Amino acid sequence: MLKAFTRNYEDNSTEAGYQFTFYCDICGDGFKSTFIESTTYKKGESVRRLTRGVRVLGDVFGGAAGNLGWNMERGGDVISERFDGRSPEWQKEHERAFNMAQEEVQQHFYKCHGCQKWVCDNDYNEQEGMCIECAPRQDVYVAKARAEAMKRNIDEAGESATVWQGNIESKTTVCPVCGKPTGNGKFCNNCGANLELNVCPNCGAKNSQEVKFCSNCGTPLGGSEPVAMTAFCPSCGSKLEPGMKFCGKCGTKI
Repeated sequence: MLKAFTRNYEDNSTEAGYQFTFYCDICGDGFKSTFIESTTYKKGESVRRLTRGVRVLGDVFGGAAGNLGWNMERGGDVISERFDGRSPEWQKEHERAFNMAQEEVQQHFYKCHGCQKWVCDNDYNEQEGMCIECAPRQDVYVAKARAEAMKRNIDEAGESATVWQGNIESKTTVCPVCGKPTGNGKFCNNCGANLELNVCPNCGAKNSQEVKFCSNCGTPLGGSEPVAMTAFCPSCGSKLEPGMKFCGKCGTKI
């Protein structure tokens, strides 16, 4: 009966030969054994080549040679069927090859005395005789704990840090007139349109220039249509700059 020294292994054997991959119970890394060619397959290949040669002769000469070729071919088919069903000879070879594969690969595995897992070199604490899950390596565990503590300290400092002190308020970022970025001022950097928010006369909520109804209470907002800031004094007709409250020429209140 075949017994694996590790529960995790894969049989990669084919009709032509034998090979196995053994895996670590913790990390899953695998070690593949050396491929061993099947002698029964080699013998069957010789018979198949002979069968093909006799069949060619039978096709050429006919008669008894042809019958002989048919008989040999039939015998070759029987051998092929045995390979398909894994013959007793193949099974014996397979068992020997599996034992050889275990002896070859077992040098890379260790059995943990704590959890009974078979683990590779990287997951074995040779000083304690156990896997790193049962007995972590001290230097590695300390380094990991320090790294986790450092991350916690950084996260805590980030939570309490003040990284911005500006006022949080609604602001129009795209000009409703020209559709371009507005900048940080009260008027569009591109066309000079007024960017101040409309204040609802009913609830006092601030709304952007392009809306016609208050987003808080639904009250109609008069004068909500965006208008570019090109204005003139009603008294003297002088051009008014954005933000002017009195005419610079005649002093009329705007």
